[in-house]
Amino acid sequence: MPTIQQLRRRIGSVRNTAKITNALQLVAASKMRRAQERATEGRPYAEKIQLVLSSLASTAPGGSDGESDESHPFLTQRPVENVGILHITPDRGLCGALNANLNNSAGSFVAGAEPPTAIVAVGRKGRDFFVRSRQNVAAEFTDLGDYPALTDTSVIARLVMDDYLSGNVDQVFISFAEFVSTVNQRPVVRRLLPVEPPAAEDEAEAEALRQEYIFEPGPGAVFERLLPRYVEMQVHAAILESAASEQSARMVAMKNATDNANEIERELTLTYNKARQEQITTELLDIVGGAEAVVNE
Repeated sequence: MPTIQQLRRRIGSVRNTAKITNALQLVAASKMRRAQERATEGRPYAEKIQLVLSSLASTAPGGSDGESDESHPFLTQRPVENVGILHITPDRGLCGALNANLNNSAGSFVAGAEPPTAIVAVGRKGRDFFVRSRQNVAAEFTDLGDYPALTDTSVIARLVMDDYLSGNVDQVFISFAEFVSTVNQRPVVRRLLPVEPPAAEDEAEAEALRQEYIFEPGPGAVFERLLPRYVEMQVHAAILESAASEQSARMVAMKNATDNANEIERELTLTYNKARQEQITTELLDIVGGAEAVVNE
């Protein structure tokens, strides 16, 4: 059984740990609210650009208006000889199983891909994982901050698009944590390039959009200009979702750590009180026994 001094040191250590994890929980909760707001505020723009893209898909180059017989490079399906994956993870740990889930999901995808795979890592945890796995990490981006701006993410999207246009990769996938709720962050791997124009969920709304707006210089030209913006939006939205997921996972993990530390402190305090009571009882018995020995003499 540990001594009283050892129990005191352990109680103090656990108490200090609980203070640290509680502070990290409060910081993560504050950052989580702002990260969630940024992720949700961008969704209306994402939905609108998807609606415009789907409504223009039928009148895009190679479509019904016949403006051009050539399809946009971002829409061209070609034989897959090389695959690229944009892997988005946090820079730091202390966010529960989020990093492990993201890396396992992306790692399983890379392991199951038959063509050679090149990884563009956004975040230290994903970069370190694939470096340890001896995978081809073609580029890395770190220190984007808790609230990355569009100017930060557009550089990443431009790199991915340039690799695709130059023929270095024939398909590009994006791996990130989709923010579902504060306690639920889902690892997702989806195709980014070539682009599949999203199907219009409401054909009547898409048709109304085509009739309401006049596209200049024409639907085909607008469609071609819109595709790169659509890819940039997908990358930016994925990074914002990952940032919100990171802060949510860290807040929950630190709350659980604080609760566990408080529970351990209570158990150690109970053990300490029992040991202290036992020590006091032993000392009293020694005093009483000594007094009786003096009286008997």
